[in-house]
Amino acid sequence: MAEAAVSFKPTDEASLHWLALNLTPGLGPTKGRKLVEHFGAIGHVFKATLTELEATGIQTVSAQSLGTGRSMELAYEELGRATSAGINVMSFDDAAYPQQLKQIYDPPLVLYLRGNAEAISKPGIAVIGTRHPTPYGMGMAERLACDLAARGLVIFSGLARGVDSAAHRGAVAGKGKTVAVFGTGVDQIYPKENTRLVDQILALGGALISEFALETFPAPQNFPIRNRLISGISIGVLVVEAAEYSGTRITSRCALEQNREVFAVPGNVTNKNSWGPNTLIKQGAKLVATWEDVWEELPPDVRLALEPAKGAESQAGQTASLFGEAELSPHERKIMAVLKADEATQIDEIVERLEPQLSSSEIFAALFELELAGKVKQLPGKNFVKSF
Repeated sequence: MAEAAVSFKPTDEASLHWLALNLTPGLGPTKGRKLVEHFGAIGHVFKATLTELEATGIQTVSAQSLGTGRSMELAYEELGRATSAGINVMSFDDAAYPQQLKQIYDPPLVLYLRGNAEAISKPGIAVIGTRHPTPYGMGMAERLACDLAARGLVIFSGLARGVDSAAHRGAVAGKGKTVAVFGTGVDQIYPKENTRLVDQILALGGALISEFALETFPAPQNFPIRNRLISGISIGVLVVEAAEYSGTRITSRCALEQNREVFAVPGNVTNKNSWGPNTLIKQGAKLVATWEDVWEELPPDVRLALEPAKGAESQAGQTASLFGEAELSPHERKIMAVLKADEATQIDEIVERLEPQLSSSEIFAALFELELAGKVKQLPGKNFVKSF
């Protein structure tokens, strides 16, 4: 086993050392970096004796793993798995390691990456929020991500259900780049229903990243840990909907501590999911209604460096109607007049309101066509909303 693993040894020994340090039990990024500072260089850590390692005050299990060579064995094995799966392992000293991430208090010692390495170093905005958004929250996340991605900004988020997934879908719709920051190993797609979305992200030149070792399962404690990366790798964080006690709140706090811009979409004051963004706005976050509100706060050099608009962004700001009405059939236009973008309408209410004009079968057929065209979304319980 050990002999087969040796064939994956990189030419850069320092990168392998960083990976070994990352896999050392009981260490973590902050203690790992202090250990390197103590010995003067990453290579010196692995030349130290067990006594010298224990004298630094690290846990016994950590010192033994480093001193006996077990950490290096783990690194060779891990690199073999990564190479076989087409996954890149980027060390802290790697030139491609995102400079934005190096600025935070406790950046990861290594990053596991699938996809386009350049995407993680481009200017981007994190779009985050609740896993249980309202139709309004879903629509705003998707629309804003679409508009910003179409103008060259990378959209960073966590691939979770709800706002995160909507943000990634919006970036894909805008034909832009988006990066998903995992709370699992980068080889473990969570939730599973986002497998197709991951394929779309990669196909458009985006990426998947994680600081967790391969095969790491979705343990609850990992997701708050990864939130600092979502804010740290971005130049700003946009909060769409979030309750008072949520992972979004943790990410927002990280953004403030990391001196990142914080943006927030205002919400209905009677909805618990509006507590997060509305509170942030009261505390000085930039209120966001359209992509321009984010754009005007970007550093001038970032705006100049970004690509020109590609024309794939949402059309909501350009016309009173969200969709080209001329493209719709008479039946579809009647249904679109009943539906809202920020509030779900139950099928029984649609039938009742259109009963004098359309039969139920005509309504069902028209709704089906609108869904196929992406102009209407069906929510659980036969509820329908306009897509942004």
